[in-house]
Amino acid sequence: MKKILIAFAALSLASCSNEDYANLNTDPKNPEKVPGSFLFTAGTKTLFNQMGSTSVNNNIFRLVAQHWTETQYITETNYNIRSRAIPDTYWNNLYTNVLYDLKKAREYVNADVEILDNDIKKNQNAMITVIEVLTWQQLVDTFGNIPYSQTLQGMENTTPKYDDAFTIYKDLLLKINTAYSDFNELKPGFENDFVYNNNIASWKTLAASIKFRLAMRLADVDPALSKTEAEDAYNKGIISSNSDNFILNYENNNTNANPLYADLVLSGRKDFVPSDTFVNYLNNLDDPRRAVYFDNNKTPYIGGVYGDYNNYSAYTHIGKIFYTPTLKGDLLDFSEISFLLADAKERGYNVPLTADAYYTQAIRANMEYWNVPAADITTYIARPDVSYATAPGTWKEKIGKQFWIAMYNRGIEAWTAWRMYDAPALGLPAATKTAVPKRFTYPVREVTLNGANYSQAASAIGGDQQQTKLFWDKF
Repeated sequence: MKKILIAFAALSLASCSNEDYANLNTDPKNPEKVPGSFLFTAGTKTLFNQMGSTSVNNNIFRLVAQHWTETQYITETNYNIRSRAIPDTYWNNLYTNVLYDLKKAREYVNADVEILDNDIKKNQNAMITVIEVLTWQQLVDTFGNIPYSQTLQGMENTTPKYDDAFTIYKDLLLKINTAYSDFNELKPGFENDFVYNNNIASWKTLAASIKFRLAMRLADVDPALSKTEAEDAYNKGIISSNSDNFILNYENNNTNANPLYADLVLSGRKDFVPSDTFVNYLNNLDDPRRAVYFDNNKTPYIGGVYGDYNNYSAYTHIGKIFYTPTLKGDLLDFSEISFLLADAKERGYNVPLTADAYYTQAIRANMEYWNVPAADITTYIARPDVSYATAPGTWKEKIGKQFWIAMYNRGIEAWTAWRMYDAPALGLPAATKTAVPKRFTYPVREVTLNGANYSQAASAIGGDQQQTKLFWDKF
């Protein structure tokens, strides 16, 4: 029997080629090399998922913006952010699961000997840069100064320094300019481009639009630079219709569903209702988006008390569309760009239409995105308390209020609009009366593992506090 086993083993090994024998040490489920396209897709989808989620463990921007409030757990709506480690998870997701994946994607693209056309590689690198710049901006707009120039180095540098936020912004402008210039519309990018289906012209439009957004953030901190970069972005060609929006089409399955589906449906929980802050503003304007934003379980619409315990059945519920797996992910759209154009015109930037026209365009674009009937849009825009000519307040207050309303389902941009324009007025949470945060505090792990650089960064921004303003939030 022993001789038979030895003979069988010898025959088995003899039947293997050198390649087969080498593959005995290869784990097919954990490949050593992953295609750059796969990592680009993974990083981009993670960014959409992170920014679209409403899990209280990693994204509470809808709550901070006071569009939603909580029912039985009210820690987040009372801005107890640090003890919940929300900054840690958010920080880790963007650094590790987005930016590091994109860094590795670039390395694999550049090392791929099967891509012989340099213009294809340039397109792929430019696409990676666009997502990187968008991600870095989200981090800066959340925290302020962050690790940037020394980060993503793994064990080579586990304690990266923090870079000045304004300096990062200026570098992001340089990067997005390079990406725009590197795009070649006659060549493809990544084969599995699930956003624009390899329409490189659309990627150029997105790059210019991100540049425009970056530039407009700088309007109060460096007006000259803001004007130059915003006008250049406009001339390059920015988003000009909802068909240009930076959208992810989620699928009707649990694996690739919109993250809200997991948070609101698969969880089986009833943790959120629209807040009284938001509902009251929309009720006062008779806003037709209420039929989309909210369910009709309560008429008239009644928002839950912000920052207090709320009986789920006693208040208006979130609109049914937000419970569907195929709800689109949205990271930059025509409405946002149009509000920023209204801002640019008010500041005297060289853009062709009036501030009134851009403001109206922004509201219309948002309502059309949500399929509000045309007649209702016309009626709303004509209201004296909505029309740009007659609505109360300064131009910043007019833009800020409608911008904030339009960014429903885009929590970080709603919060950012409020920080940029100081409008509309937001309330204090019922339980603690804590002021609305101007930023997130740094992750606790940075305090413990990168202490010296953390201390320097905290000092540089004026203190690691939720009320410390970002560099672009000057007024």
